[in-house]
Amino acid sequence: MIRLEWQTFKTTPHYASYLNAVQTMKANTNSAKPASWQYWVNVHLNYCPHDLPYFLAWHRGYIYYFEQQLRTVSGDSALILPYWDYYTYPVMPSEFTDTASGNPLYVSRVNTNVYQALSLSPFATSVTNFQRGLSNAFETSLENVPHDAVHDTIGGDMGDITTAPIDPIFYLHHCNLDRLWNAWSLRSTSKVPAANNSYWNGSFTYASGLTMTKSRTRTTTGLGYDYANDKMPTVLPPQTREGRIIRVQGQTMPNQTRPAVAALTTTPPRTVSSTRESLGGVTSVSLGNNSLSAAIPLQATSTNTLQSVLTTSPAVGLGNSSAATTASPLAATPAATKFPYVKLVLDGLALAQAAKAGGFFYNVYINLPATGDVNAAEAPHFVGTLGSFEISTAAHHGMNMMDYDVTDLLAQQGVTKLSQIVVSFVRVNSAGSPSGNAIAIQEIRIELGTDAP
Repeated sequence: MIRLEWQTFKTTPHYASYLNAVQTMKANTNSAKPASWQYWVNVHLNYCPHDLPYFLAWHRGYIYYFEQQLRTVSGDSALILPYWDYYTYPVMPSEFTDTASGNPLYVSRVNTNVYQALSLSPFATSVTNFQRGLSNAFETSLENVPHDAVHDTIGGDMGDITTAPIDPIFYLHHCNLDRLWNAWSLRSTSKVPAANNSYWNGSFTYASGLTMTKSRTRTTTGLGYDYANDKMPTVLPPQTREGRIIRVQGQTMPNQTRPAVAALTTTPPRTVSSTRESLGGVTSVSLGNNSLSAAIPLQATSTNTLQSVLTTSPAVGLGNSSAATTASPLAATPAATKFPYVKLVLDGLALAQAAKAGGFFYNVYINLPATGDVNAAEAPHFVGTLGSFEISTAAHHGMNMMDYDVTDLLAQQGVTKLSQIVVSFVRVNSAGSPSGNAIAIQEIRIELGTDAP
């Protein structure tokens, strides 16, 4: 079976089968039955790993089983799930935005153009490792952008992990992510764990009685399908070729300098738990329409401990044979030995009511240069994205907190002495972005930890 891009798929006889299956499944109100749409929403809600290992592999099995159900409901044994190649067509297909009564593909959305959520960074030659937990890992990079950023930008059901699969575009989005993983894995330098690697031991669970051995998800051919396009994108769509290409391309002004540092109340170093040690932070941060930076001052003891971690920790360059670390000019402190990871922590996250529908996100950077173009900032400063989808994911996992591993980033920046760490939030808007306060953060802090986020 060959999965096709939407623009080609809709010209085939299977398009009618697809519409029929979606409409029939949505009309089935028995969520306990696989023939209902809500059943698959619940599978994703109850079992999906987001910001966790096996994000890509679990979803490969998930969309495979969903595709099987489409065939069963439609009676079309050759029906395949199409993908939306937004690197070529960043505007959502019109079939999904047609408000005509009875259109099973339409749901209300904040935005239907995702060009601001696109990036070529997952396909950089430096991204050679695959799984989350390793440096320069494709899985981590792709989940961040375009995955999270596309969810944030579209908003509506897609902007919340608990409702995302209600929107039919969800499955085309994840089908495209699966295609991009397949394309990346074909590159000679890509390090997908070998078939006999313990990484593939065990099984994924999707529902009671519905499992899949992890090894089956290693390749698309293991599940009996392939893609019409097995190439990674090398350029961004026309809208994103204007001006400089940034890590997450968006509606940011050219030659934008680092956002101004806000006046915030600081918090001193403290022990957070037996596995987490704070080096300091700032409190009561409010993110709205404008971008801002937060400066976290470091005491002398924190500076020395941090430098020791960055020059002695085995977490620096983890899994990257080409990464080089230098011998520390400082003796490794007990804290550096105990806590090998440096984390940026956003604690006490809350979305304003108007922001819960999504339609926006923030690019998060660490230690951007005080002058120069933010849009030109690359890997040593980009941390990730923050929006409604990421916050709902954290809440779904029982937390109102997000943490990012910044060990490698700080090491790559090569700063020997840090008196402060500056965290910047650069707002990326879409046509329907909400105005006013969007995200409240109780505390932003730098932590040392025993485990990677």
